[in-house]
Amino acid sequence: MPTTGLGIALGVLLGLRHAFEPDHLTAVSTLVGESHGLRGGALLGALWGLGHTIALVAVAVVLMAIGASLPERAAVAFELCVAIMLLVLGVRAILIAVRVGASRRHDHAARHRHAPTDHVHVGARTLAWRPLVVGLVHGLAGSGALTAIVFANLPGAAARILYLALFGAGSIGGMALASGVAGATLHGLAHAGRTRRAIAIAAGVLSIIVGIWWTIPLWLQLA
Repeated sequence: MPTTGLGIALGVLLGLRHAFEPDHLTAVSTLVGESHGLRGGALLGALWGLGHTIALVAVAVVLMAIGASLPERAAVAFELCVAIMLLVLGVRAILIAVRVGASRRHDHAARHRHAPTDHVHVGARTLAWRPLVVGLVHGLAGSGALTAIVFANLPGAAARILYLALFGAGSIGGMALASGVAGATLHGLAHAGRTRRAIAIAAGVLSIIVGIWWTIPLWLQLA
């Protein structure tokens, strides 16, 4: 029992580390430019972590209910969804940055007085559901491997669900920290419009590269 308890407690630390995996940071980096400062960035990251946790727990509950593991092709398909999502997020980040730059150059008279921040006005609901959905997709992609490990090492449904919940809490905290720092940094660059747009474009390009690099082998597995 002490060993089981320690394993469950380690879920928080593993979830914290999990949040800093390259594909997670890449996806969130394309969204954090729409946040406002430390608080906005942290909220965006927390919503990503919440979506990630919901997906993990939901898949675990279903697998425990049917007494099966996630089929390999389904796991690959979920990962392919993440790869495609990275491509879409990358293209979107670049288009927004280019659009903001064009607007600044050709429509100075109509700009808001706070336009040096070079941000696009986005509704609060949009800012909420977008990172949540991105987190859900990432959670689905990682659910197969994680639930297999949890099921193999922890006895009983309660211990497994508790581990996944703590893992999710760590992911929420880790991503909130990472995106909060990024949001605060971009807020500090609010008056350096070109620098801010350059960072957004770089994040978009990186997301596209990672998406392509990830898509090709996954597509071959499904072919």
